[in-house]
Amino acid sequence: MSATRPQDHSDLNLQQIITDLDNGALYDARGHLHSLYPTEIALLLRSLPIDYRYKLWSIMAPEAMGETLAALHGEVRTGLIERTSVADLVAAANQLEPREMADLVADFSAEVREKVLKKAGDSRLEAALSYEGDTAGRLMSPYFVPIHGDVTVDETLDYLREQKNMPANLDSLVVVAKNNRYLGKLSVPTILTSDPNAKVSTLMTRTEAIPINMHVAEVATIFEQRNILSASVVDEHEVVVGRITIEDVLEVVREEVDHAMLTSAGLDEEHDLFAPVMVSAKRRAVWLGVNLFTAFLASWVIGLFEATIDQIVALAVLMPVVASMGGIAGSQTLTLVIRGLALHQISSSNAMAFLFKELSIGAVNGIVWSIVVAMIAAAWFSNVPLGMMLGGAMIINLSCAAIAGVMIPLFLHKRGIDPALAGGVFLTTVTDVIGFMSFLGLATIFLLA
Repeated sequence: MSATRPQDHSDLNLQQIITDLDNGALYDARGHLHSLYPTEIALLLRSLPIDYRYKLWSIMAPEAMGETLAALHGEVRTGLIERTSVADLVAAANQLEPREMADLVADFSAEVREKVLKKAGDSRLEAALSYEGDTAGRLMSPYFVPIHGDVTVDETLDYLREQKNMPANLDSLVVVAKNNRYLGKLSVPTILTSDPNAKVSTLMTRTEAIPINMHVAEVATIFEQRNILSASVVDEHEVVVGRITIEDVLEVVREEVDHAMLTSAGLDEEHDLFAPVMVSAKRRAVWLGVNLFTAFLASWVIGLFEATIDQIVALAVLMPVVASMGGIAGSQTLTLVIRGLALHQISSSNAMAFLFKELSIGAVNGIVWSIVVAMIAAAWFSNVPLGMMLGGAMIINLSCAAIAGVMIPLFLHKRGIDPALAGGVFLTTVTDVIGFMSFLGLATIFLLA
């Protein structure tokens, strides 16, 4: 029997919950709901139409709300918060660790936030709220196990046995000097396999800690490059203030993937999949309007060559070929640059080298495919000069598409605009305009001269 795929499992949960709600079997629905992990419940809530979602939320036990809300984001979370009593929100928030609590209470009203802070009575929560949302300070957990370098392995083991609460996924201890100043880390396997009389200072690894204000994308890059499971976070005085684990980083990576995929279509990962029709239509209308403007711009360029098209009707048939090939080639380059910017692989120091490389690829592909399309067009319309004009336009457009695919995202990134959101619209405009202009312009010059 084949293994059940993750999406099959999610589909079964969704189908079961909808069936229970349709049949009024709320007790069964609640039992099934509480057999799931918080992240699975969050996925289920995001996947349900609004009426089903709120009905399911109304039967959820308050003790399960905290971690579920922490796993949600955007409009789905705020919609559920609006339909939850103040008492349940305060109780739900106080089930979470400071990092998750700080992220959640940011969506609460001022009144509820004040009550949460009053009940929590934890300075670590206030500290977490003071950090910006996309920094290591907000991502980290304040719980870590510090140990001094002048103690032995045997003393370290005794110290660990005395601890009542240990951080989850503990793979290493933080070696500190006085006032918790960071020195390095000592892995748990090293503790278990070393001489009991050995000093911690002789066994620790002197790895760099993560600054508290580092952006979460850079944190994810460090974890990938160093192949680590956890890292200490330090303030400007090198004092250890928290710890980030690979689990935290995976959440960042998932959010980055969602962001890149949705913004490429002019959407936002904060939006509700089942938001009201008019709300969703209004959001999408903005980018449809932008695209309409660029489409009229391309049409205007075509209109400049109306007389040429009237005399050679075949031009109208072949025009989309040039624009389409340029769009595909440019999109390939654009995707690489956006990914390179996200992973910090492309910067001002190597951008020109990458530009020349992509321009060379565009020229090579332009020459190869120009020969192919020229032969096809010449045979199709029994017009060799027409095929040559099509091939020449292909070379021009693919080369320009490579340049635009590099320069547009770099320019947008420098201006603080997300290239994944706006890059595709500008690239399409460039490839359409240049494609039409080069093909029709060459035809006007050489075929109608």
